[in-house]
Amino acid sequence: MSNAKTTQAAYQNTNSFGCAPGTCVPFDSIQEPGTYICNWSGHLVRIPEDGVTPGRSPLINMIGCEPLFVTKISENPFVTVTKARLMASNFDLPVNF
Repeated sequence: MSNAKTTQAAYQNTNSFGCAPGTCVPFDSIQEPGTYICNWSGHLVRIPEDGVTPGRSPLINMIGCEPLFVTKISENPFVTVTKARLMASNFDLPVNF
């Protein structure tokens, strides 16, 4: 199965965007702090509690012609880089950080 089809299948199997590690969600639908991996690039994304609390900053907004899917690898947004690489590998995600 291609990466795009895998991403779509994971997205379709997601019932809510409050998610457990290993769940794929659209970036703009993230509602919980944590550490995420961009599915298309392998970049590490850290979302602190302030990033998802309404009315607080920092608020990140990314806009593009295609949806950006990310996979949550940890509920801790401050997991070490070494551990994040291992966790991403455990979920068979690209690692580019």
